[in-house]
Amino acid sequence: MVTHYKTAGHLACGSEGSHLESTNKVSRVKCRNCRRTEAFQEAQRRSRNAKRRAASKTKTVKKTETQQPTFDWRGFWTDRLTAMPGTQRLPRGFGDQTYV
Repeated sequence: MVTHYKTAGHLACGSEGSHLESTNKVSRVKCRNCRRTEAFQEAQRRSRNAKRRAASKTKTVKKTETQQPTFDWRGFWTDRLTAMPGTQRLPRGFGDQTYV
């Protein structure tokens, strides 16, 4: 049996009758005429965008929860060079150079 798209109490394709099966869920509509209407396509677009937004929100939440602390190579290198004995000095831009 064909399922029509119902919006605001009317069928999108314009069919009339009390025995017609109808729904407001986009995924269950089977009527070709209803699927071609502007109202159905707008509802389908809204549904698709809502699903995408929900998926991207969960993806960003998962990413922030499982994000590993980044390796601070600059800090590690600075500590290593300053810990070396002698008059070792850091390259330009790494820190204060008290002697030249």
